Amino acid sequence: MKVLVMRTGAMGDVLHALPAVAALRAARPEWTIDWVVDPRWSPLLVDGTGLGPLVNRVHLADTRLWSRAPMSWATLRSVMALRRALRMERYDLAVDMQGTLRSAVIGWMAGAKQLVGYDDPREAAARRFYSCRLQRSGAHVVEQGAALLSEATGVALTAVAVELPRETWAADWAEETVAGRRVCLLSAGGGWGAKRWPVERFGELAKRLREMGFAVVVSAPRKEDAVATEVVAASGGAAEVVVCNVAGLIELVRYAKLVVGGDSGPVHLAAALGVPVVALFGPTDPARNGPWGPGAVRVLRDAASATSYKRSTETEAGLARISVDEVAESVRTLGLVEL
Repeated sequence: MKVLVMRTGAMGDVLHALPAVAALRAARPEWTIDWVVDPRWSPLLVDGTGLGPLVNRVHLADTRLWSRAPMSWATLRSVMALRRALRMERYDLAVDMQGTLRSAVIGWMAGAKQLVGYDDPREAAARRFYSCRLQRSGAHVVEQGAALLSEATGVALTAVAVELPRETWAADWAEETVAGRRVCLLSAGGGWGAKRWPVERFGELAKRLREMGFAVVVSAPRKEDAVATEVVAASGGAAEVVVCNVAGLIELVRYAKLVVGGDSGPVHLAAALGVPVVALFGPTDPARNGPWGPGAVRVLRDAASATSYKRSTETEAGLARISVDEVAESVRTLGLVEL
């Protein structure tokens, strides 16, 4: 059996799809399981040599290029190269775990014997491409993904903890960066402004965390990242920026004692790796999109927060009401602070 999974991004979404695939890998180790992913997130699936614990191979879909220059020759060449690579594999089954028009088209391009997706995909146009549409089942997206993959393959699946690839160079870099300190990583970014706790609060929290004995770092994908820079400035030097790519972030989180942040990739990464998490939620529902994994998780969400995926720029009002005191107390309940 050759199975293709479509889930191109983003980081948290790929991580939420992985527990279903991990369950399938455990149940059917002899099957071929491949994945279509944006190059940015491939380190979540395979190492630099193309090997990973859960998938046989990844196909790279350069979605940033496609969005930036949809009518360019570069995009056309990229799409056609992906189509050729997918067709060569002759998949028995393609499962769209993303539910967008783009992911459905990728599945259709693969030419699998069967293309399966949700009956209510994120983008309604996607369902036209599915040869089989399945009802969504489960509260959390991890549970939904396991149910979808289970019904699509005919294999009884329950989501399980995942294993992520390891890179020796990244592990060495992370160990050198941590340097034996009790590191708390702050994830101050997010997909859009409404999901971001104010940088001033993160700055104040960094001061509190340092008093608790943590070395506080703020992860950033690039040196000039505005949010990370503002948090460090607001912390008065209590925090420092650590710039890393996804492979480096995976290893940095492995070494961390705690991760605090909003509904963001690093928070979901920490949960997947079993690192203690304090997650701050506002417009997104933690019952559906919250951190999922084997470690200790504390989720804070104001009772007045309403679920909305509208990509507004201002911090959602309920999220803005979460205080530094509440977050600090949640950290203490994890038992990581010596009293």
